[in-house]
Amino acid sequence: MGLTFATDAVSVRTPATSANLGPGFDALGLALTLYDDLTARVTDGGFTVTVTGEGAGELPGDESHLVLRAMLATFDELGGRPPGLAVECVNRIPQARGLGSSSAAIVGGVQLARALAGGRLDDEGALRIAARLEGHPDNVAPCLLGGFTIAWTEGAGARAVRLPASSRVHPTVFIPAERGYTSSARAALPSGVPHADASFNAGRAALLTHALTTDPGLLFPATEDRLHQGYRAEAMPGTASLVAALRSVGVAAVVSGAGPSVLALTEVPADFHPGTSWRAETLGVDGDGALVKGSMVELA
Repeated sequence: MGLTFATDAVSVRTPATSANLGPGFDALGLALTLYDDLTARVTDGGFTVTVTGEGAGELPGDESHLVLRAMLATFDELGGRPPGLAVECVNRIPQARGLGSSSAAIVGGVQLARALAGGRLDDEGALRIAARLEGHPDNVAPCLLGGFTIAWTEGAGARAVRLPASSRVHPTVFIPAERGYTSSARAALPSGVPHADASFNAGRAALLTHALTTDPGLLFPATEDRLHQGYRAEAMPGTASLVAALRSVGVAAVVSGAGPSVLALTEVPADFHPGTSWRAETLGVDGDGALVKGSMVELA
């Protein structure tokens, strides 16, 4: 039996995310209270995307747009496409800054398709599709589920668990004007690392799970990293310098995702000035993930 589609528009709000969080390379992520709002409706034909806010005038307006690509991939997984789609994106998550803009687009597309198709996909299936499109699950997991997530990949694909972050975690993001790209950041990483560094990060990642959920007083040592930030520093000297400056005054600061944004997980002193190259935003931890609104009943 073929798919039937909702006749009314559906909307989804997708949170920004920060991945890695220092030692949790490709595994740990945090959802933040900065959002894109996406709306989609089925049409009689054609695929269009309208973008306002971040990326307006730059992002494509056809089926090559990442939201539509994710929607079509989800429909294909479910067994049928609608004749056409009209999508509207109100983007607030900065593009290519290490705050999960691509994951927000992918998860938003998966959730929109899931809603328009009547919810015939559970969270595990949605995560697997989103991670396959993104290439790794560390950003899509917190975007979909909210909170603090631990993600991994096994035979059937991506999996994740969501843990509530402590109310004493106080994220601040420092966003530069220049962009960075995950592919370039990954190219800076060596093919292997010393065993001692891998052991160091395993311990810090375990400690970070405890610090984020139970004892934020341990966030400073828990955010130390030896696997990726040092190798990327030469390509992002401003980012590395800001992380070092924040940590020198006791702030648990890390590179956000692949950068170039910086994430502070503890309160930043009022007299700390990052310089004119950075825009600071104090955020919270999003606890809901990608929420769907509209004619759709609650997703499975």
